[in-house]
Amino acid sequence: MSEFNNVTIIKEANIYFDGRVTSRTVVFENGAKKTLGIMLPGDYEFNTDAPELMEINSGELEIQLSGESWKKITGGESFEVSGNSSFKLKIQKLTDYCCSYL
Repeated sequence: MSEFNNVTIIKEANIYFDGRVTSRTVVFENGAKKTLGIMLPGDYEFNTDAPELMEINSGELEIQLSGESWKKITGGESFEVSGNSSFKLKIQKLTDYCCSYL
């Protein structure tokens, strides 16, 4: 899906890691939420409350899910993260992403 219709955009940015990761929240009519963001090259660790689907629109990164080995991901690929867990990212190239909260 390349565009979203009938949504509300939260104006205030979500800013992490001194601005190296940013996103905006999109709220759908049914209450579902997604974030659209950019990650600059660097190493990051995130914690989750709910399960997430991370769709990588463009970029290049490695991900390490809790208890697993590192895996390379590029634009056009996606990965899921369990709720109440954490994951590490090594961003090699500017990465554009969409995160869906499941």
